[in-house]
Amino acid sequence: MKKLRYQLYYWLRLLLGPLVRLIFPLKVEGLANIGDEPVILCPNHGHALDPILLILALPASYSMRIMAKKQLMEKPVLGAFLRKVGVFGIDRGNSDVVAVKTAISSLKSGWNLMIFPEGTRVKKQGEVEAKGGIAMMAIRSGVKLQPVYISPEQRAFHRTRIVIGKPYAPVYTGRKGTAEEYQANADEILRQAYALGETK
Repeated sequence: MKKLRYQLYYWLRLLLGPLVRLIFPLKVEGLANIGDEPVILCPNHGHALDPILLILALPASYSMRIMAKKQLMEKPVLGAFLRKVGVFGIDRGNSDVVAVKTAISSLKSGWNLMIFPEGTRVKKQGEVEAKGGIAMMAIRSGVKLQPVYISPEQRAFHRTRIVIGKPYAPVYTGRKGTAEEYQANADEILRQAYALGETK
């Protein structure tokens, strides 16, 4: 599959990545689970640095877009910058048809997609329910969900553990599945993400 990338994303990663990894060193496990087919990466979310550290944990050739909350995209300078590196916004409080279509179109075009199932930062597992929409997008685009655990304990000059699990194929009936099946699959992928943190 042709590798896709935003040029600004690529150059920032190349130039700033070593500095960030020096300050926030990583212990990355499960890279062998990264395949060639597009997936939705589903990390737990406990820290603002999570997306940056996950990007740096992945191979430089890994083509990815990120779904973020709409409020970030509405800030003039920050929003313009995020769009340049492949981020797009979603209105978390409503049914954002445009964001869903963007996600599905990106996946069908060969992009990997990073979405936090919890939709916001949480201090510990179970505080927030997974969003069923993540499974709906996977099912409708024909891709798997890939669990990722990111240690919420992130301190400068201390290793942050990131564990990448095996892709998970959503379980559903019919052609598009049901709302209940979307939620069940979202709950399962989030459970798998946290379970990775318990492995040694």
